[in-house]
Amino acid sequence: MTEPVQGSDGKFYDLTLDPDTDDNTLSFIVKPLDLPPTVSAHQGPSGDTAAISEPVDHPMMESIHRKAFNDTAGDTHRKTFDEFGLPEALLRALALLNFRWPSRIQARAIPILLEDPPRNLLGQSQSGTGKTAAFVITMLTRVDLTKGSTQGLVLAPTRELARQIMDVIQGLGQYMGVKTQFAIPALFAKGRDFDAHIVVGTPGTALDCVRRGLLNLDHLKMLVIDEADNMLDLQGLGEQCIRIKSTIRHTVQILLWSATFPQRIVEFSKRYAPDCLTMTLEHHELTVAGIKQMYMDCLNVEAKFGVLVQLYHVLTIGSSIIFVHRRDEATRIAERMTLEGHKISVLHSALENGGAGRDKVIDDFRSGRTKVLITTNVLARGIDVSTVSMVVNYDLPMDKDRRIDFPTYLHRIGRTGRFGRIGVSISFVHDTTSWMQLMQVSEHFGVSISKVPTGDVEEVERIVNSILKHNQGMLPAVTKEDSIHARPGGHVRI
Repeated sequence: MTEPVQGSDGKFYDLTLDPDTDDNTLSFIVKPLDLPPTVSAHQGPSGDTAAISEPVDHPMMESIHRKAFNDTAGDTHRKTFDEFGLPEALLRALALLNFRWPSRIQARAIPILLEDPPRNLLGQSQSGTGKTAAFVITMLTRVDLTKGSTQGLVLAPTRELARQIMDVIQGLGQYMGVKTQFAIPALFAKGRDFDAHIVVGTPGTALDCVRRGLLNLDHLKMLVIDEADNMLDLQGLGEQCIRIKSTIRHTVQILLWSATFPQRIVEFSKRYAPDCLTMTLEHHELTVAGIKQMYMDCLNVEAKFGVLVQLYHVLTIGSSIIFVHRRDEATRIAERMTLEGHKISVLHSALENGGAGRDKVIDDFRSGRTKVLITTNVLARGIDVSTVSMVVNYDLPMDKDRRIDFPTYLHRIGRTGRFGRIGVSISFVHDTTSWMQLMQVSEHFGVSISKVPTGDVEEVERIVNSILKHNQGMLPAVTKEDSIHARPGGHVRI
C-alpha cells in the first residue's frame, strides 16, 4: 500500500497508480481507509492543551509538518511519541508541528537509540522518511540542559543540508531552551568558543574549530554523520570525519545515516562506529516511488540546451531543479538562459559571494521567489523543498571512473516526488553511450524510463499539469516507508 493521503473531508485514502495506465497517462485508484482520526491536541506537563493547528513560523516547519504522518498499516500497535519517554517540552513541539504518530523508522529506531548504554547505528533510509527527526529527537532527549557543554555534534557534507538540519533541531527544540550553533563558514563568530548544547556543521570547519580549541568535545554524547556514504566517499571530507572521531571518547554514540550505503561504506562503518546496529534496504528497494521517470533523446550535446529552453515554461509550472556535471557548465547554462530572457538561479560551491550567496539562492528557491534552479551534485542529497515537481538530468551523474553513478541518480530524482507527492524526472541523452547508461539505470533499479519525443513539449506539460492537479489538497505526508524487522546479529532490515 502507498502512503495514505488525507482529503479535505478529513478522511484518509490510499492513492495508487492504475496498473492499466499507459506510459503517457497518469490515473489513480482511490480507496478509503479506516484509520483513526487525527490527533487534535497534546496534554502538556501543566495540564494545558497545545492545539495542533498551525505550525510556528519557521523556515523548515513545512517540511517538518510533512513528515508528520506515515503508513503504519500492518502494525499490531501504533506507537505514539509519548511512549518513548521524551521530555514534555519536546512532546509539546512534536504536537505543535503535527507529528501525529512516529514514522516506521522513528518507531523502531528511537527506542533503540535511547537505550543505555547507547548503541551506535548505521542507518539506511530513503529520503523523506523522517530519519532526520529520528536522530534529532534522540539528541534532544540525551542533552543535559543544565550543563553548558557541547553534547551533540551533527556533520553534513554541505552547508545547505547543515542549515536544513539546524532548522529541524530548532523547530523540535523550541520549548526546551536548547542552545545551538553552526560550524560552517560565515555562520559562526571566529575566535569565539562554542558554548552550545548542539553544534551542526561541515567537517572541515568543525575540525578546524576543534584544532583551534574553540570547539570542545570532551563532554560530547552523540555524533551524527548525515549522508555518510557521500561524506566518507568524498576526498577530504571522509578524512576530516575520521580526525574528528579520533578526538572524542569511545563512549560517544555514533550514528551514520544515508539513503544509500555501498558495501565499502558498510565495511568502513564497522571501524568508524564499532559494534553498530545496521539498518539497510534490500537492493531492489532502492527506488523512488511516485516519480514519473522519462528521457528525451537530443541530437547532440549542444542540442541539449535548445531542448532545455523549450522546456522552460514547463519547468516553471511548479519548481524545478536542473542537474549538471560541472560548476562551469552550470554557470554557462544559467548565463545563456538569462540571455534568452528566462529567469534562472545557479547554485554551486564556487559562487562569488561564498556561503552568504549560496544561502540566499537556496532561501529564494525554497520560498518560491525563484522557480528554476541549476546546480551540481551539491544539492542532490537531503534537501527538502516540497514544491519541486520536476528534476532534469541535463547531464547524467557519473562517478570518477566515468561510469554511471547510481546512488547519485537516486538522490537527484529524489528531490521531487517528496512527502507522498508525485513528481517528474527527465534525463537528457545525446548519443549511444548516454542512452546505454540510462538503460543501465533502468535495469539497476528495475524501473521503466519512458521516452518523450524531443519536440513534444506539450506532452511533458500535460503530464506535469496532471501531476500537480493530483498533488493539490494532499495531506503533507512523507513517502512510503518499508517496515523494519529485527534480525539476529544486531541487524535490522528496512
